[in-house]
Amino acid sequence: MSAPNPGCARPPEGVPSSLGRPGEQLERHWVFFLEEPSAEDFLRGYLPAFLPPDVTLHFQVFEGKQDLEKRLVPRLKHWRLPHSRFIVMRDQDSGNCVQIKTNLKQLCQQAGHGEAVVRIACRELESFFVGDMAAVATAFDKPGLAKHARSAKFKSPDTLGSPSDELKKLLPGYGKRDGARRIAPQLSSQRNHSVSFQVLHRALQRLADEPR
Repeated sequence: MSAPNPGCARPPEGVPSSLGRPGEQLERHWVFFLEEPSAEDFLRGYLPAFLPPDVTLHFQVFEGKQDLEKRLVPRLKHWRLPHSRFIVMRDQDSGNCVQIKTNLKQLCQQAGHGEAVVRIACRELESFFVGDMAAVATAFDKPGLAKHARSAKFKSPDTLGSPSDELKKLLPGYGKRDGARRIAPQLSSQRNHSVSFQVLHRALQRLADEPR
C-alpha cells in the first residue's frame, strides 16, 4: 500500500509520485500539477541536468485537462510541506493560450497560491521535442533525423497543428510516454526552437537559482 502524501493535509485521490536525490537532506519542494503522465516522464528526464541537490520533486498527475482544472484548487489548498513551489503545466491544444493561462492563474489564486508558476505547451508537449530534432535523432539512434532541424516548420514548432503527428510520421509507432522518456534527457535549451519550452526552462531555472 502506498504511503499518504506528506504534503497534503489529507490524502488526495491518487497518491502522487516524488523524486529526490538519495541520501541527501532535501528542504525545498517543487510540486508539479500535470494533465497527463507523459508530462511527468518529460520532467523526470529533463530536470536532473540542473536540479539543485536540496530539491525534491513531486508530481500530481491528472486524467486530462478537465480533471486538472476541476481538482487543482483542493490539491493546492491541502498541500502542507513548507518551502514548496508550485508549477502547473498543460497543453494548449486548440484553445486560446492566454485564456487558458489566465484561467489556471485564477484557480491558483483561488487556492491561495497566486505565486504558482503556470506554463502552457503550445500546442502540445511534443512541441518541446520537435523543437530539438538533434535530441530526437539521438534518442532514437537515427542520425538522419537531425537534418529536419533545418526545416522551416520545425524552426517554429509551437505553430504546428499536431507536433505528435509529426513525430509519428518520422517515427512510425511513436508513443507519447516512451518518446518523452527517450527524448527529454537529450534536450538542449541552447538549440531548442520551441518558445514555450524556453519560457518553461527559464521559469524552472529561476526556481533553481532561488536563495537557499
